[in-house]
Amino acid sequence: MKNNKYFTITEFGYIARGKKNYKENNTIFLKKKYFKEIEQFILQNKEERENQLSEFITITYHKNYKKCFQAKNYVGVIQLKNGITLEILPKIYLENEENNYERIRKTFLTMLKALKDAPFKKFGITGLKTEKMHLHEVFISMFLEELFLLIKRGLRSSYQRQKKNSKYLKGKLLVGKHVVKNAVHKNRFYVSYDEFNQNRPENRTIKSTLYYLQKVSYSNENQKKIKELLFRMDSIKKSKNIEKDLKSCVTNRLMSHYNNILLWCEVFLKNKSFTNFKGSSISYALLFPMEKIFEDYIAYKLKKQNEFPFIRTQHSRYHLAQNIQNENDIFRLIPDIYARTQDYTFIIDTKWKLLDREETNYSISQSDFYQLFSYSKIYRKEGKKVVLVLIYPQTKSFREIKEFKYHDKENVKMIVYPVDLNKKEVLNDLQPTQF
Repeated sequence: MKNNKYFTITEFGYIARGKKNYKENNTIFLKKKYFKEIEQFILQNKEERENQLSEFITITYHKNYKKCFQAKNYVGVIQLKNGITLEILPKIYLENEENNYERIRKTFLTMLKALKDAPFKKFGITGLKTEKMHLHEVFISMFLEELFLLIKRGLRSSYQRQKKNSKYLKGKLLVGKHVVKNAVHKNRFYVSYDEFNQNRPENRTIKSTLYYLQKVSYSNENQKKIKELLFRMDSIKKSKNIEKDLKSCVTNRLMSHYNNILLWCEVFLKNKSFTNFKGSSISYALLFPMEKIFEDYIAYKLKKQNEFPFIRTQHSRYHLAQNIQNENDIFRLIPDIYARTQDYTFIIDTKWKLLDREETNYSISQSDFYQLFSYSKIYRKEGKKVVLVLIYPQTKSFREIKEFKYHDKENVKMIVYPVDLNKKEVLNDLQPTQF
């Protein structure tokens, strides 16, 4: 897609100030005005996510660009109010870098489907020509396709209270209002009555989302679909109070088919991607922490692999220590993934970090080794042999499984596993039967 308002970089790319808006290598150059708008966005979010700022976008200095911004471990889309859209993609290793943005985008969308509490699970990206769409338009297209399915199934109706100065007496006559409104018009009745229609909070919220997307989408295909959907929802009013309508949405069994589309509405209307971002200088920001996406994706693939009889994420049964005075446990242990077989307990942590075999210890953090070793000491109480696993994305210089053992009495084993995210079956080599 060629569009002078769309610019794409990968993690750790730069946003610098330039005389015009353009992209060169992995750097986006923006005019002073738009550069300042990005800076304002960063600063507005700094207070709320002080501990996460290094993983979001940092304000830094570069010998060639002077003051600039560097993308970190959040990927997704930032759109300025003038329509300039910045797309940040994950840094995923590809053997052949031809059409790399398109392939990375497709891999990222596959991973995104595994993200917990997000509206991507039910969507099949095979129906979308993602190689021709930026993430901004892909997300919009996902919402529109979901809405077409909902309308095909049927929009829900319910009784809505109406107040109207009517020619006919129906429902309940509101005497006070009737006297005020119809002192002269004797042929009218100010009444309150219930009307069965589709103008309920869920549908109003959806309609408001369509109007919003009509403003921010630059895809002719998406605009065509939005126009058709607005026509199909013509009898439904636009929401006057988004917050109130979202809180009024019904989530019972009869409305379960609305769950996904309402998640999408929150994504667009409230920037509720995974982490909420605010900013008066931007139209919206949909940014996702790659650490969390990677963790959920690996957990999803391990469960789907069905090789472990028991597997859980965020297992929190044990603590590291106990207060002797009051016997209260302290420092809960929460490994990313906990799995077990008849003979083994597996403690698995995922790390969204690029390893390098040329670096000291492959760039593996010593603290990660210490942390997992402490887990092994506590989980040993289950009476099984403990195996520790660190899973990283594969890189050009780190493509083989590495095995280590600790210098302790049990010689606890640590497996460092590089995952090729471009493969459909990413964890075939990680089988519990091999230990």
